[in-house]
Amino acid sequence: MEKDNIAVGLDIGTTKIVAMIGKKNEYGKLEILGIGKSKSLGVARGVVNNITQTIQSIQQAILEAENNSGYKIKDVVVGIAGQHIRSIQHTDYISRNNPEEVIGEKDIQLLIDQVNKLAMLPGEEIIHVLPQEFKIDGQSEIKEPIGMYGGRLESSFHVVVGQASSIRNVGRCIQSSGIELSGLTLEPLASADAVLSQEEKEAGVALIDIGGGTTDLAIFKDGIIRHTAVIPFGGNVITDDIKEGCSIIEKQAELLKIKFGSAWPGENKDNEIVSIPGLRGREPKEISLKNLSKIIHARVVEIVEQVFAEIKAYGHEDPRKKLIAGIVLTGGGAQLKHIKQLVEYITGMDTRIGYPNEHLAGNSSEEISSPLFATAVGLVMNSIENSTQSAVRMEIVNEQTKVVYRNVPPQTQQPVQQRYEVEENYVERVETIEETREVVRNNVSKEESTETKIRRSFFDRYVDKIKDFLDNAE
Repeated sequence: MEKDNIAVGLDIGTTKIVAMIGKKNEYGKLEILGIGKSKSLGVARGVVNNITQTIQSIQQAILEAENNSGYKIKDVVVGIAGQHIRSIQHTDYISRNNPEEVIGEKDIQLLIDQVNKLAMLPGEEIIHVLPQEFKIDGQSEIKEPIGMYGGRLESSFHVVVGQASSIRNVGRCIQSSGIELSGLTLEPLASADAVLSQEEKEAGVALIDIGGGTTDLAIFKDGIIRHTAVIPFGGNVITDDIKEGCSIIEKQAELLKIKFGSAWPGENKDNEIVSIPGLRGREPKEISLKNLSKIIHARVVEIVEQVFAEIKAYGHEDPRKKLIAGIVLTGGGAQLKHIKQLVEYITGMDTRIGYPNEHLAGNSSEEISSPLFATAVGLVMNSIENSTQSAVRMEIVNEQTKVVYRNVPPQTQQPVQQRYEVEENYVERVETIEETREVVRNNVSKEESTETKIRRSFFDRYVDKIKDFLDNAE
């Protein structure tokens, strides 16, 4: 019997950390087995700034996901964002020794490896090398070169670059949380996988993911990624503006934004007022919803204009680069009232809100199909492509580790991670879990597409590089 490929995605955001466990059902849709979320305390604008707090938040989200699903997580695909991310366009080629042989995967891998050796600015590392279009002996616009003949293989690449220290800090947090890092994915690419259709990618579309600390942009045209950018502003700056403008605490500002906020001031009448309880016996504070909307409107306009500047930098005004499918908004910020209308007004482009429910199984809860979880869903989809067994059932772990409970009734027995309930040497138990993981790895299917193989081989090398660095740092 074929084993289910259990995949795990971990979205380390500025406001929340989400661990999501899922698998593909018989219809090819994503079935979510468990989800865990925790408040993100050690991350600012997509970058880890407090290792200890981030580790605690990750462990909390992981534990909740494990308890909800009944699976023990062993490795995760992590989303990466932050203002240190930038992208460049690069063209490279290789000359093949024998043009009479058909082009194979090793030729494409050789070309990708060559791009990976590009000299970057000090302290930067390449995260993704994404082939766009190939050219063989001068013949251009080739999307799949495998199986063709040719002596000179050339390709244009979209290269995503990030700060090495920020990436390694993420790796350190994952490792210290007791799980392994199986892959890194740029968050806008993960969100795009979750909410965009292939038709939209072909027609030309800009995905805007408005998170808590950053706003991520990914532009697709002809089914190929053309441009990515991370803008260091998100929902948190809107909350900060409300806090300052209305002289209230952050918790109240966030609630005001979610419940009564609107990006379009004209929607509120002058006499619409909300009363905020005063602190420590002080008088309640009355806030006009029109003023609230004006504060939100000013900041959202600033964010959207910066994103639109990036869309123009890609060349949207060129007829050949026109984004026919317009803009798709996702992330927590996409839930703000009237933001769709404001984006359409500023950019003049068709806009819709992106929900990840297109790829989810029909029995998924309404909460999971919210734009808030688009990145997490995309990361689980990415983990499925890696074809790794990222989690195993708690019963299997219990059986393999020969857990002995102290006369505890079955209904109150605790999972494996509750060490104080276990009568055995912890080191021996860890070794048995490692053996379990090895067995699971050996049962993983070997059938993979060319694209997945290329992506995995790159991830494996990159993740190994991070692991080596972390081991040496100790």
